[in-house]
Amino acid sequence: MHLTGRKSWTVMSLLLALALAGCTSTSVNRAPVEDRGVGGAPSAAGIDPATLPGAENAGKPGYHTVKAGDTVMQIAREHNQNWRDIARWNNLENSNLIEVGQVLRVVPPAGAPAPARPPAAAVATQTTPGVAPAPAPAAAATPAPAPAATPAPPSAGADDVDFIWPANGTLVASFDEAKNKGLGIAGKAGDPVLAAADGRVVYAGAGLRGYGNLIILKHNNTFLTAYAHNQALLVKEDQSVKRGQKIAEMGSTDADRVKLHFEIRRSGKPVDPARYLPSR
Repeated sequence: MHLTGRKSWTVMSLLLALALAGCTSTSVNRAPVEDRGVGGAPSAAGIDPATLPGAENAGKPGYHTVKAGDTVMQIAREHNQNWRDIARWNNLENSNLIEVGQVLRVVPPAGAPAPARPPAAAVATQTTPGVAPAPAPAAAATPAPAPAATPAPPSAGADDVDFIWPANGTLVASFDEAKNKGLGIAGKAGDPVLAAADGRVVYAGAGLRGYGNLIILKHNNTFLTAYAHNQALLVKEDQSVKRGQKIAEMGSTDADRVKLHFEIRRSGKPVDPARYLPSR
């Protein structure tokens, strides 16, 4: 299958950055990166890396020096950013063309809106509508200091996600860090595949051989989930989805049977989904 433009390098970068194992993969060409020398030494072409865009920021926090084989999508994933933001912050007219030694900003510039975060803290401080606050204690003759707030019980991090099972079928493959980066869930062709949590579609297509029709959701700056081998995709890239929403129909594309290959990635690394899913 031949892909061009944004779809092509998106697919290539997803393969490189996520390395979705558990399905058979194939090699693809990287987005073009021009090697102009690294470490201050001019390349064979005679171009000093110090003259490349952003060279003055090399080594500073919030910046990434491009290495051979890097892509904008891969760099964005490494730094938990959206590739479109990386392109905008660095005025990249063609995101497919970055140069070895070029220094890219990977954090928002001053004044730019911060990346969206789950509203967990805000929810914790909201007042339930229609419920009056508790009456204040009677005033004492001598004002007493306000009582200290009761410490909240230990809880999950702000970026943790409450996942649900993406399908109801029988578990036919367990997580194995070396051989299978996710779970295999059997079912019938057309069975619903559900979003395991609220998120945004960062990939929907069939450009990665061995995965069939694939969907990847980004839930926050920490977690991604992947859903492979579908017979039909019901969402598009950049679409927001809700936990439990039907996003695909189970199938056998690029698989030996009807099944869903499901992965959870934490900070880009595969983790055992069974540790994050509720017990059945």
